[in-house]
Amino acid sequence: MTVLVGTSGWQYRDWRYRYYPRGLPQTRWFEQIMRDFRTVELNVTFYRLPRAEVFAGWYERSPADAVITVKASRYLTHIKRLRDPAPSVAMLLDRAAPLRDKLGPVLVQLPPDLPADVSALDETLRAFPRGVRVAVEPRHESWWTDGVRRCLEAHNAALCWADRGGAAITPLWRTADWGYLRFHEGGDDPWPFYTDDELATWARTVADVFPSAGDDVYVYFNNDPGCAAIDNAITFAEAVSAAGLDVTRVPASRPDLRAAQPHETVRETARLGG
Repeated sequence: MTVLVGTSGWQYRDWRYRYYPRGLPQTRWFEQIMRDFRTVELNVTFYRLPRAEVFAGWYERSPADAVITVKASRYLTHIKRLRDPAPSVAMLLDRAAPLRDKLGPVLVQLPPDLPADVSALDETLRAFPRGVRVAVEPRHESWWTDGVRRCLEAHNAALCWADRGGAAITPLWRTADWGYLRFHEGGDDPWPFYTDDELATWARTVADVFPSAGDDVYVYFNNDPGCAAIDNAITFAEAVSAAGLDVTRVPASRPDLRAAQPHETVRETARLGG
């Protein structure tokens, strides 16, 4: 079993100097994040779908073992609300095709006001070709039904486990032969950091639910303010290793959380809910 640990995005203003060193231009931040982590979750694709040439650039600029996860466009999830999904899925995969063997799962994050629709979910998952891993992150409580679970299982699609405040806000269903976990905000002070105990508990949960040697579990830290994502990813990887699991690389040193920050604004996207 391999636990792949990364961050949701990489271009955040308060990571400069805390994580990215002085003198490193923003245009080289991607190279650093991919040297330090094997995987990253592309949040930018949720807000706007880049040209194929941009995906080709990410392929060329990342290590041979990189795993680049793509968040599905909000046009599919928040505007069309899963209606007529095939054209949107086809466009996403066409644009992302240059990632080739580095393409990781596709995350389909649903709006918090979208109630359960098993038929629409089934149609959406059918639009993806076999071999593409799809994780689904529902955010309306009506999705926690046996029908939804069976639909995910039928497509080998992972229910995205999500954490807020140091606790799961989704059922801990295993619906595929692989898993997906997102950390949104922890219960530590300062916000949005996680405590070591919270992360250790999650490491044990992953080990308990995914015990098989062939399982992959993708874990992304979306608690980016204050460089919490980087620091917590390192702590979580240590906890995973202590639990006896294989874990992918993380930075060799922790970010300097007290480093002075610049005045300029640098963001990958507007943060509309992660």
